[in-house]
Amino acid sequence: MASRSFPEMPTPSSLLSAYASMSTSIMLFRTMFDQLFPRQLRRYVVDAVRFYWKPKSSKLTLVFEEKDGMSINHMFEAAEAFLCSRINPDSERLRITKSVKENHINIKFADSEEVVDSFEGIMLTWKYVRHQPQPSGGGDDSGYGGGKNSSGGSFSLEKKYIELKFDKKYKEIIITSYLPLIIKKSQELENEKKVVKLHNLQSYGGGPGGFKESVNLDHPSTFDTLAMDPKMKKAIIDDLDLFLKRRDFYRRVGKAWKRGYLLYGPPGTGKSSLIAAMANYLKFDIYDLQLMNVGSDSSLKKLMLRTSNRSILVIEDIDCSIQLPDRKGAMPMFSKLPDVKPVRDSQFSLSGLLNFIDGLWSCCGDERIIIFTTNHKERLDPALLRPGRMDVHIHMSYLTTEGFKTLAANYLNIHDHHWRFREIKELINDTKVTPAEVAEELMKSDNSEVVLEGLVNFLKRKKTEDETTKDGVHYGEGEVREPKKAKVIS
Repeated sequence: MASRSFPEMPTPSSLLSAYASMSTSIMLFRTMFDQLFPRQLRRYVVDAVRFYWKPKSSKLTLVFEEKDGMSINHMFEAAEAFLCSRINPDSERLRITKSVKENHINIKFADSEEVVDSFEGIMLTWKYVRHQPQPSGGGDDSGYGGGKNSSGGSFSLEKKYIELKFDKKYKEIIITSYLPLIIKKSQELENEKKVVKLHNLQSYGGGPGGFKESVNLDHPSTFDTLAMDPKMKKAIIDDLDLFLKRRDFYRRVGKAWKRGYLLYGPPGTGKSSLIAAMANYLKFDIYDLQLMNVGSDSSLKKLMLRTSNRSILVIEDIDCSIQLPDRKGAMPMFSKLPDVKPVRDSQFSLSGLLNFIDGLWSCCGDERIIIFTTNHKERLDPALLRPGRMDVHIHMSYLTTEGFKTLAANYLNIHDHHWRFREIKELINDTKVTPAEVAEELMKSDNSEVVLEGLVNFLKRKKTEDETTKDGVHYGEGEVREPKKAKVIS
């Protein structure tokens, strides 16, 4: 049998000699390269080689930032809601939150946590990213800049975004089919688990950046518990229902899809309770705007753009919050009243507020309700009251007999007639008493007989005081009598 011949293997000494020769050649070439070409040219050549020879990635990353210019990015909110429903049990880091009034624990994503999803056989990787606040010297137009906080220090707002990574060749499918599905599912989740929130809009130092903090609105007020005339309740509910289903109508007539309500009447008549009842009925978030925190028209616009669709914007006690310059730059007559506080910055004007209510800026958002409250309707600038700005004026009057029936059912669980009701109703008709005052009397004991007897005595004292009072605010049907110090100067 013939034997096979194998080529001779190089000896270690020959390998070492070849390596030394190659190393010497490389060092010589590098020395010549450094001497012949300047540093700038060498760097350019190296960068060009790296650019053209680098491996091309097959992955595409979509970034969903929290803000789109000055407004909220709806895609970010939709993606965040969708991902919270897809939290992997094997996740290593999660954020846990719970407020004092909540009965359940909220589980959310921690920074840099990833979630893997699939769509039509396509693998997708989601990543949640949060940039923690860093000290800064000022704000910028993006809304992420900072300003001065209440203690005088500087701050910057947290920036959040979500990344979606997948194969480039599926770009068209993801954008046209997967992302619309995310929006649809997020809306379904929101409708199922809608928790009404109360947001506090703030603007620090008049800077362009706004700040928004929120809590869950755990207010028990509903239209069933409101001490209000049943006909008025029905009229408000019917108006809200009609507003919700008229999106196409508003678009057809060329108007922004919004509705303005003015709640006016003496303190303690349930204006705040009505706002909470409207929010609970509609499942709309509430944005509370304190005009004293607004430094300029520009700040107001940026704060308004931070509000979401399907929300209620509330400006309480607009008649006594600030000295609001009118459209000509002058202060209104009631600015000299003792209970009106001076505005912090004259750059904030009535025209700026009106422009957002029904001007060009009013179209920045859909399905919004704007509510003003005041104890003195006659003090307001007529420009605020016309239709298109405040569409519905609701007079929150003193307690009526129908309102007392609701209070008796809520506080004393008395749904039928009681022998004291006749006397109480007669006193209510002859006395200017607020629902808040009567509600306070109904809470003084668990014994309904003791409570009703105390209420009768209270109403009798109240009637005597009203008869002997010569000055003070009096709200009657079609009549307004102002205190001498608070008269409007004409």
